[in-house]
Amino acid sequence: MNVPFVDMARLHAGTKAELLAAFERVLDSGAFVQGHEVEAFEHEFAAAYGTPHALAVNSGTAALHLALQACGVGPGDEVVTVANTFIATAEAISLVGATPVFADIEPGGFNLDPDDFAAKITSRTRAVIVVHLYGRVAQMDRIVAIAREHGLRVIEDACQAHGSAVDGRRAGTFGDAGCFSFYPTKNVGTVGEGGLVITADDAIAARVASLRNHGQADRHVHVEPGYNYRMPELQAAALRVLVPHLEAWNAARIRAAAWYREELAGTSVALPVEGTAGGHVYHLYVVRHSRRAELQQFLGSRGIASAIHYPTPVHLQPAYASERHGPGSLPRTEAAVREILSLPMHPSITREEVAAVAAAIREFDAQHRQEVAA
Repeated sequence: MNVPFVDMARLHAGTKAELLAAFERVLDSGAFVQGHEVEAFEHEFAAAYGTPHALAVNSGTAALHLALQACGVGPGDEVVTVANTFIATAEAISLVGATPVFADIEPGGFNLDPDDFAAKITSRTRAVIVVHLYGRVAQMDRIVAIAREHGLRVIEDACQAHGSAVDGRRAGTFGDAGCFSFYPTKNVGTVGEGGLVITADDAIAARVASLRNHGQADRHVHVEPGYNYRMPELQAAALRVLVPHLEAWNAARIRAAAWYREELAGTSVALPVEGTAGGHVYHLYVVRHSRRAELQQFLGSRGIASAIHYPTPVHLQPAYASERHGPGSLPRTEAAVREILSLPMHPSITREEVAAVAAAIREFDAQHRQEVAA
C-alpha cells in the first residue's frame, strides 16, 4: 500500500468550491493587496485566538523578522533560540542584525530546554525565540519566568503549532508576540505563502503594522524604512475559508497520532512526547530510530513516504557555523537529528494508512531480528 507523506488534493477536496468562490470574490473586487479580505481575516483570527491584535504578512519568516524588530531587537543584541528548527528562525535574528545564540533541546523532547536557555543568557541577550516544534507547546511557564527575570522579550515561533494549547492558552499568546506561517502544508495553510503576528501589546502591533507596509504611518507618510511584507488578498481570502476547519483538522491529526501510538507499540521506534491534552497538534509525527537511514530506505521500498525535519541543525549549517556553535556544542540536539524521522501525517490520513506504516516498521524489525540471529 502506497502512503503519501501529505495529500493536499485530498485535504482540499471538500473546500474547493468555497475557495473558488472566494477567489472570484477577490477578482471581482479589483483589490488584490492588503485590502478588505486581509482586514477581515485579521479580525476573524484575532477573535478566534482571543488576542487584541493579529497582523497579516506575506510569510512566517517576515512575521518573525517584524516581531523581533518591533520588540526593539537590533545590532549588537543576542537572541537565544534552538538549532533544531527550520533555518528561518535564525534568519529572522540575522535580518535585524542580532546574533543567534543556540541552546539545547529538552531531555526526551525537541523543544527549548529552559535550563540551557537560562545558561546562555548574557549581558547582550535581548530576547528568546521559543519554537513550538512539530506542533507541541514548549515549557512556556518556565521559559517566560526566566525571560521576565532577565528583562527579555519572548517571541513565539508557532509556525508549526496552529491551535495548540495548554490550560486554555494557545501557542503564540504566552509571550510578547506570536508568529505563524501559512505555508500550504502547515496545520492550516493558504494557497501560497502567508504569515501572521499576534500580540496583546499595542506598541508592538502598531510598529508591525507600519513596518510591513514600507514604514508607513499614514498614506505617503513613512516614519522609518520598512518592508513590503503585505499579504495578498487571494491568500487572505483562502485563509478565511480554511481557518474555520483548523479545529477539526487538528482533531484528525490528534486522532491519527493515537492510531500511531497503538499501532507502533512494541516496535523499535521511539514515539514522540505527547504533552498535555491539546498541547500537541502533530504538525509532524516524528519518531526516533538508531538505524534511521536503513528504516527510511525500507519504508520507501514498501511505498511509505517519510522525511527528516531537520537533518542538519542550524548551528552546523555553513551559514551559522562558528567556534561557539561547533560540533558537540548541543549534544541532545545533535543526537536527535541523527535519529528523527517524520512519518506520514495529515488530517485526511486513514487508519488503514497508519496501519500500513506500522506494518512496514514491524516487518523491518522482524528482518533486523533475523539478521542478528543469523
